[in-house]
Amino acid sequence: MAVTAAPPGHASSDESVSAPGLQAFMFALFFIFGGITSLNDVLIPKLKGLFALNYAQAMLVQSAFFAAYLVVSLPAAAIVQRLGYLRTATVGLGVMTTGCLLFLPATASAQYPMFLFALFVLAAGITIVQVVANPLMSLLGPVRTASSRLTFAQAFNALGTTVFPYVGAILILGSLGGADPAQLAPAERSAYLVAESAVIRHAYLGLAAALLLVAAAVWAMRNRLADVHARGPVLQAFDLLRRRRFALGALSIFLYVGAEVAIGSLIVSFLMAGDVMGLGGEAAGRMLALYWGGALVGRFIGSFVLRLLRPGLVLAGVSAAAITLLLLAATLAGPAAGWALLAIGLTNAIMFPTIFSLAIEGLGPRAAEGSGIICMAIVGGAVIPPLTGVLADAAGLRVALVLPALCYLVITGYGMATTRGAARG
Repeated sequence: MAVTAAPPGHASSDESVSAPGLQAFMFALFFIFGGITSLNDVLIPKLKGLFALNYAQAMLVQSAFFAAYLVVSLPAAAIVQRLGYLRTATVGLGVMTTGCLLFLPATASAQYPMFLFALFVLAAGITIVQVVANPLMSLLGPVRTASSRLTFAQAFNALGTTVFPYVGAILILGSLGGADPAQLAPAERSAYLVAESAVIRHAYLGLAAALLLVAAAVWAMRNRLADVHARGPVLQAFDLLRRRRFALGALSIFLYVGAEVAIGSLIVSFLMAGDVMGLGGEAAGRMLALYWGGALVGRFIGSFVLRLLRPGLVLAGVSAAAITLLLLAATLAGPAAGWALLAIGLTNAIMFPTIFSLAIEGLGPRAAEGSGIICMAIVGGAVIPPLTGVLADAAGLRVALVLPALCYLVITGYGMATTRGAARG
């Protein structure tokens, strides 16, 4: 997902700095944290099969991951105020590396809670990096082209969410659908879990190595922005929730991220179902690239459409389209249901940045504080997916799609309200 969040009280809007070469590393950060986030959609079916989990239990992967946004966002903003942008980015990359390395004891113990802890630490690092990345991109060049730079950086985020699931499916899901751990004797089951989780360990060790290289590069540039720090109080931003337009925007972000993540988390299992496409685990995992790739393509289309139509109207239109596609996925038989669910990635493309811009409209100098709250609202990815999993366990995958549809319904209402001006205040 594309995230446009700045730490509360970041550098003033008229501040611009020059650091040749740093933008390339920032694009790499967007690519990496976008890709790692979408890799959860590959990890969920793998862990579900290994530990014989139901859907609600498997969705705890997203809960552990996205809970970090609620816990870490404001502390990360405080770290930026103390250390500055580049040093804080290095701290975030170090925490991400630690999270990847925690997959070593997790796979050695073959205990599900250990995987959840590793994911939380990994997401804590990603949160720190995200709190740094967007405002820093806005500083690396003229103010008049800040939006263009951020949009271009978000394209790298979308590219990561497209590439990582495809590669991850090949590396992690190749053996999905083999032996059933629940049918094995205790000793055999333990050996099987350790052996099968080794593919997860190798994937995340590779990520740790890449993160260390990027961290070293950012650290080498740390003094180029030595005098650029975030400023201002961190906690006063919560009074912005008294403003109806902003509060409803934050709620819409909460619901949007929750719906997007819930759908992505179920796609592999949905496409593997016999009454949909009946694919194997690896093939279904590779199809995830179409869901996230739709967001990449849709971002370019949406950037053009948003120049012609009111943002609230476009938001209402694409969220209504998402509801339609969810209803088709829930009711159609065969491959058509799978294609309908995958197509939702296209409708998701402009939702986050559009909700963000509508929510902070009129905040003026407090826009940066508002973006900090919006970053916290990403915790919706920790809440909606497990609730969707509970529905899937109780009534099946198709019925579970009703919950994301309800989320998009609220977003449709928000888009229409901002178009009419009813959400102002």
